Amino acid sequence: MQTYDTIVIGNGLTGAALSYELAKAGQAVLLLDDGNRDSGTCYSYGGIGYWAGTTELTTTLLRAGMARHRELSDELEADTQLREIDLLLTVEKEADIDSLINAYKVFDRPPQLISVEAAQEIEPQIDAEAIAAAFTIRHAHVDPMSLVAAYNQAFRRLGGHHNLSAASGLVRVGNKVTGVMTEAQAYPAQTVVVAAGAYSRNLLRAVGLQVPLFFTHAEIIETPPLDFEVRSLIMPAANNRFKQEAEAAASDQWQQPNSQVIPPVLEAGVIQFADKTARIGQISRFHSAYSPPADPTDSETAIRRAIEQQLPILKGVPGTWRHCLVTFTQDGLPLLGPVPTVSGLHLFSGFTSPFALVPPVAQRYAQYLTGHLPDSPDGLIKDMLIDRFSVERDH
Repeated sequence: MQTYDTIVIGNGLTGAALSYELAKAGQAVLLLDDGNRDSGTCYSYGGIGYWAGTTELTTTLLRAGMARHRELSDELEADTQLREIDLLLTVEKEADIDSLINAYKVFDRPPQLISVEAAQEIEPQIDAEAIAAAFTIRHAHVDPMSLVAAYNQAFRRLGGHHNLSAASGLVRVGNKVTGVMTEAQAYPAQTVVVAAGAYSRNLLRAVGLQVPLFFTHAEIIETPPLDFEVRSLIMPAANNRFKQEAEAAASDQWQQPNSQVIPPVLEAGVIQFADKTARIGQISRFHSAYSPPADPTDSETAIRRAIEQQLPILKGVPGTWRHCLVTFTQDGLPLLGPVPTVSGLHLFSGFTSPFALVPPVAQRYAQYLTGHLPDSPDGLIKDMLIDRFSVERDH
């Protein structure tokens, strides 16, 4: 039986990118893919906010992410559908515009405040009576599943093994993880990297570990191709989700089964892809259960009502409610690196802005894992390592 250098668990964007980069670095890699379409990658907007750095680290990573995306279609020999579009951040009536201006000053390249008339020039579908103003900036975008497919194809061309099997557990001998179990068999490896999003928590708990990785239930509406065009990525200017993620991460409700951690948040937004399909969203629910905690019909009604106020053309469009889990961490940075107290086990998850951050971080982390960087992690890696938080044993 072959012993792999690395087994990567999970074929969302994180697993697809990291498995490719490891194979590119010369490793024998097995990618375990459970085939679950209801993933955060599949239902993502695919946005790349390369302008949105707020620290030296995030600014460097986001700029590197945009540079990496510009290389990927040629390198992977497949179209990732990279494009730049206008991001339109809509301001509700009665909003405190001065507070929003100050909030956006923290970014590397702050979005600019524009009038309702200017917003309508950018996006003719906007109802002028529904907003007070907008902020705008150029924003990059890819098709999520085209990017994952491109990574997968390039991975297989490099000799990587892509197995459609769900990981049922980790093989642990003492304080060392030596492989991964599926329903069919166990696969040995020198290193196992868990890149399974929210489900990473369960896999690690099975070997007695709890890591500070949290998740939201993201709910959207997925449409078929529409016979009209929404030119821009629409999102609300007042976005409190990141603040709420920090609040949720500090809560002890995660230890309670089937518990609402904090109230949900609804962000009225829409993105239309090159094939004319659209994602309309989104509700983010902070809830400890893994199954959807809300009624899909009620959620869909709330999402539709919110977006139709701003874009009446979306009223009554066909669409299907979708649900997925999206991970986050307490400080907004990814959670990666060797899992303390257990050798042979790494985590690669918690990317709040995955399409902006995963490509450059996967490339850098693969170089670190394979010895192409110095033994001690460089500045782009060390601030994201798990050991910045405590890792608890699950009793």
